[in-house]
Amino acid sequence: MNLRLRDDQQEALKLRAEEEGRSMHAIVLQAIDRYLEQEADHETVRRLGEKYAKSHADLLRRLGE
Repeated sequence: MNLRLRDDQQEALKLRAEEEGRSMHAIVLQAIDRYLEQEADHETVRRLGEKYAKSHADLLRRLGE
C-alpha cells in the first residue's frame, strides 16, 4: 500500500515526528490503530443500542409519553 499525502500533511507529519523523536511511519501506524479501535467501539455501541432499544421498546415508549 502506498499512502499519498498532500504536501501540507507531509510537512506537518514530518515536523510532528521530529518534535516527538519518532518516525513518520510510527505516527501513522498509531493513528490507524486508534481509528480502527474507535470505529470498533462505535460499532459495538450501535449494536448494543439497537439490541436494548428492541428489548426495552415498551419501556422507552412509556418514558416518551
